Amino acid sequence: MLHILHCSDLHFGPPYLPRVGEAVQRLAAELQLDSIVVSGDFTQRATQEQFIQAKEFLDRLPDVPKIVVPGNHDVPLYRVVERLNDPLRNYREIIEDRLDYTVELEGATIVALNSTAPKSSISNGRIFPEQLDFCKQAFIDLPEKTLKIVVAHHHFAPAPDYERDSTMPKAKRAIDIFVDLKVDMIMGGHLHRAYIGNTLDLYAGRNRDRGIIIVQSGTTTSYRGRGREKEKNSLNLLRVDSRMIQITHYIYFHEHDRFEPVSRHSFPRPGMRFYEQT
Repeated sequence: MLHILHCSDLHFGPPYLPRVGEAVQRLAAELQLDSIVVSGDFTQRATQEQFIQAKEFLDRLPDVPKIVVPGNHDVPLYRVVERLNDPLRNYREIIEDRLDYTVELEGATIVALNSTAPKSSISNGRIFPEQLDFCKQAFIDLPEKTLKIVVAHHHFAPAPDYERDSTMPKAKRAIDIFVDLKVDMIMGGHLHRAYIGNTLDLYAGRNRDRGIIIVQSGTTTSYRGRGREKEKNSLNLLRVDSRMIQITHYIYFHEHDRFEPVSRHSFPRPGMRFYEQT
């Protein structure tokens, strides 16, 4: 059994909610985690002080492998010279020096991708062909039962709601390649509301027999929630075994001062039938 906590969009700086952050720490300590994913936007304005606060938050989480990626807010928006010349300097010095990398867990391979594009698409992000080649190399020749996960900040498919967000440029190209590589799951943030579903909900693709599970987290610790999670905070817990993937979506409740589960989503692993017992 593999347990992964998924947080996103911490937004250290003015939007950060310290009380909610403490609730994340308490919940993480209660769970027996194998890994923690934080899918970008550690800060609001990419300042050194905000990154230091985010790093202190990460260091107080359980001592398990952490998979992190930068978000568009981790790039300086108004410090133009820095954005053009060294946009992720503070992120790389304080949070994680690697931008595209692979993490091996027991029974799973996770590829972290930097979807920020400071010079071409600040808000919507972008995945470039060389990053897709990196995924091909990471996922090639893996044992058949290895869980394959891609983590990026920006969304490859929008949440199917009234917000009607645009997707990353060339997102469909990436999805088609991920399907060919038999990627099981894409994890991300950016939307400030959760969406747990399948790429086939939004894009049929060139292989309509196999979609990819989408796991989007809302903003975990800021007041910038959107859509159905306006003024709410959320995170996800993944439980994976050889037969099923279960994703539990948590919302923070102010009256209880804690995150509590509000929905569970179960997906059979490839080769398992929906009617088989788990």
